[in-house]
Amino acid sequence: MNPSKWLVSMIPERILPTVIAYAGFIRFALVGLFTFILTTVLFFGLKTTVLDEKPVTAFSIATLIATIVSYVFNREWSFAERGGRSVRHEASLFFVVSAIALGLTQIPLAMSRYVFDLQMPHLSAFGEHVADFVSGSIIGTLLAMAFRWWAFRKWVFPEFIGVDGAESAADANT
Repeated sequence: MNPSKWLVSMIPERILPTVIAYAGFIRFALVGLFTFILTTVLFFGLKTTVLDEKPVTAFSIATLIATIVSYVFNREWSFAERGGRSVRHEASLFFVVSAIALGLTQIPLAMSRYVFDLQMPHLSAFGEHVADFVSGSIIGTLLAMAFRWWAFRKWVFPEFIGVDGAESAADANT
């Protein structure tokens, strides 16, 4: 049995129509969850080793790497039925939107560190890590995710309009 059919068979019948109706968002959220974990691991790996004095730089590098992974997964899976643009045009738009989202992601972390001074010596090392995680990894990521969902659907992976001018069947369901 192929993995997709197996996964669908695991979903209870009563919620299957809802899952199908929101399949695009669910795929987008799963890619986001994966890249969130990747970003967090890279961020804390960099922040606690080579970039211990530069948490915003560490977070920017981690986010950039995760954004590249996100493009591939979103293009090939989350928004596979949408679009129709050339790969070069689509990738350019994706990275412009992601750059804006990166800026949005940095705002809560920068405010936590430099406005509210939630760092050592005002906090313990553990408190600083928690503040960085909540502000950068939680609040910043949620803010950027909302922006990306809207912008990807509007500009990067717009509804595919066929030769006859009709929406694709996949778009009618999302």
